[in-house]
Amino acid sequence: MQSDLEMLLKLQVIDYDLGELERSKEYLPDMMENLRREIEEAEQQHQNSEKEIKESRVLQMSLELELAGKQGELKKLQEQMMAIKTNKEYDALVSQIDNVKAAISEKETLLLETIERIEKLDGEIGELEKKAKDIRERNSKELSILQEKMDSVGSKIGIKEGERSNIAVRVPKRVMMVYERVRKVRGGTVVVPVRKRACGACYKALSPHRIQELKRNDQIIVCDNCGRLLIWQNGESE
Repeated sequence: MQSDLEMLLKLQVIDYDLGELERSKEYLPDMMENLRREIEEAEQQHQNSEKEIKESRVLQMSLELELAGKQGELKKLQEQMMAIKTNKEYDALVSQIDNVKAAISEKETLLLETIERIEKLDGEIGELEKKAKDIRERNSKELSILQEKMDSVGSKIGIKEGERSNIAVRVPKRVMMVYERVRKVRGGTVVVPVRKRACGACYKALSPHRIQELKRNDQIIVCDNCGRLLIWQNGESE
């Protein structure tokens, strides 16, 4: 019986490895997608800044042209002041001049804000480009490693399943049925060694009678508390 339990311990390790491999088929793609998304976001941020700076420069040129036009308009209006003959004409021209001055002031403010924005973007764009490059290089390396792991998962599972089959055929069917039943209920840990005369999984103390049964090693003993299979290992169980 001891040899059967020892075989189950090996089987338990293989089943754990198989479980990890199966889980990797789910989390590796997620990890890869996160790395790709990080690259895309960094590159998009850089591209958005480049686009904004181009648009801001176009706006700057447009504002400068509009401002030059308004300043020319103001100059003409001011020159007309010399030919004014009536108060009515004077008042009308002053109103026009005030409107043009207000428009010029508005354009100048917007132009100043645009120039400041361009200067700020000029200072940031180099850092964003470097950040995008660093993230792309780092994440590309990690993606390559993860892809290799993904590509090897299938073959690793095949190897582990072969190892499992080689062990399973050497364990009595009745014992295997108990192992599979407990594994379905308890998950990965099925066979646990006794530690300090208690179950190594749930730490429930074992009665002296149970200890003697384990030492005789002539039957499968399960923990009365958690249902796992118990194994007595000399030198480690006392």
